[in-house]
Amino acid sequence: MATDLNVSTINERASEEFFKRGHDAEKEGNHEKALDFYERALNENPDHEQAAFRLAVLVDRRGEDARAIELYERISTSAPVHLNALMNLAVLYEDNNHYEEAHRCLDAILRTNPNHERARLYMKDVESARGQYFEDDSKPDKRNAVMDIPISDFELSVRSRNCLKKMNIRSLGDLLKTTEQELLSYKNFGETSLNEIKTLLAAKGMRLGQNADESKTSAARRAPVPAGNVPNEVLAKSVSDLELSVRSRKALQRLNINTLNELAIRTEDELLGCKNFGQTSLNEIKQQLASFGLSLRKLDE
Repeated sequence: MATDLNVSTINERASEEFFKRGHDAEKEGNHEKALDFYERALNENPDHEQAAFRLAVLVDRRGEDARAIELYERISTSAPVHLNALMNLAVLYEDNNHYEEAHRCLDAILRTNPNHERARLYMKDVESARGQYFEDDSKPDKRNAVMDIPISDFELSVRSRNCLKKMNIRSLGDLLKTTEQELLSYKNFGETSLNEIKTLLAAKGMRLGQNADESKTSAARRAPVPAGNVPNEVLAKSVSDLELSVRSRKALQRLNINTLNELAIRTEDELLGCKNFGQTSLNEIKQQLASFGLSLRKLDE
């Protein structure tokens, strides 16, 4: 534990030093050098907010919208509310005709500062354009066509593709129902793959987890594969009531599985893909499900 803390402290110090060098280079007008130092600062400490913001501003000026959006989103998800990041993000989203996301950013600004003049001005434009843009785009057939785009159509690394396949994430809709925490809980899936996917989605005005509520609703409606007739009260039973090992419980928490129904609609591959989850844990869970007349879902079904 002490070693981990020492490494973390060293990384934070290195990150701060790279940030200061980047800031000095930016003040001198050497933007290429500043970009390099800010990137190195984030490599040492991905949570360095100032480095992420300054890097976002520079790549934004270069017209690298997808990268800028990913960085601004990274900053905007942490407290306290970063008004400048949200404002720049809203402008980028509006420029790319992603009015719903622009509206989300501006709304967050105005809830924090109702008198933010620039946000109020942009909000009027966004609400007007949003109404016109989504009049046609909100049609179910068109939306479903977008959500059904297969993951194989996107330019992703082999590692990211393989991880998504093991997680049974086949379409854009599946991806939008998945949170960062769920992705990071899988074996061989790290920050590099996460940022790759976030950048891809940002370019389309989307973000991980934006349809997470829809995922919970659809999961609640999806029928598991019971061995017999299973009452609804059993399907709604909490997984915390199961006799499971600490390792299995933690894996289910990371996967955001709360009920027997949510567990029964998962596949063996999805569970085995979770970090620190092996065959012993899988057998344990299958045995527990069987005691309630349930089984894990099979991909062919």
